[in-house]
Amino acid sequence: MSPSIHPQPRATAIVASDLDRTLIYSANSMALPGADDAAPRMVVSEVYNAAPLSFMTRAAEDLLAGIVERSHFVPVTTRTQAQFARVRLPGSGSGYAVTTNGAVLLDHGQPDPDWSAHIQRSIRGQCAPLGEVLEHLTGAAAVSGILRVRTAEDLFAYSIVDRDALSAGYLEELAAWCLDRGWTTSLQGRKLYCVPVPITKEAAVAEVRRRNGGGIVIAAGDSRLDAGLLEMADLAVRPAHGELDSDGFTRANLTVTAASGVLAGEEILRHISGVLERTLQRTPDAPAEVREAPTAAVY
Repeated sequence: MSPSIHPQPRATAIVASDLDRTLIYSANSMALPGADDAAPRMVVSEVYNAAPLSFMTRAAEDLLAGIVERSHFVPVTTRTQAQFARVRLPGSGSGYAVTTNGAVLLDHGQPDPDWSAHIQRSIRGQCAPLGEVLEHLTGAAAVSGILRVRTAEDLFAYSIVDRDALSAGYLEELAAWCLDRGWTTSLQGRKLYCVPVPITKEAAVAEVRRRNGGGIVIAAGDSRLDAGLLEMADLAVRPAHGELDSDGFTRANLTVTAASGVLAGEEILRHISGVLERTLQRTPDAPAEVREAPTAAVY
């Protein structure tokens, strides 16, 4: 296959952020402190079945609008394309976005065919088929703690689980079984993900960085599926809640918020805004350092 060559703009900072429980929050995940009359003003970020579902503070939305103006903002989510399409943020539909945990790279709202083809080839060459994983989750080896099994765009599986009903060794056994077949597992709240090894958020963001001509990457996320993204970033920030907080996840490049819940989302954006401001002050004619010369992608 011929190399896929994309236009290479002057490198600018890339802000790559997870969405749920990092930037946007359901009513049940806000964890607001204090009295109701002290709560911050909110904006609706997602509507589902004609009802508001996800929110951010008004201050957070204003901060994000400023970040969109000064960087390449890349939403990065495990949501499917359809689930992501419900989310409304400053800059929605422009530039790049990563959905389906990295399997889909959207360019101005449209799936990038080169990236999709690359992912499909990688899965075929490295991983057992999805059907084998589904059979393991729902067939003779099924356990009572797995309540429902669903697929995301026929690329990976996720299950709704009763954590208390899962045996002590089940997750370790499932992780080993999946790894032998080129898959990884991650338990987040009541969702258990089984994902092919080539599908990662960090791989998709690395491709955005390449197309961007280099530049620093500033990343944010709260879950174990965000760990690789935070590790590959030049600067990273996570909220003081979620799986990574429970794991005590720390790195030299990582800042942890003081707040948790929806106020952590605002703090994350305030931190990133400050980083961008300092970067622009240091290098007004080059918003971010160019780390490497752009090359053609050969998938």
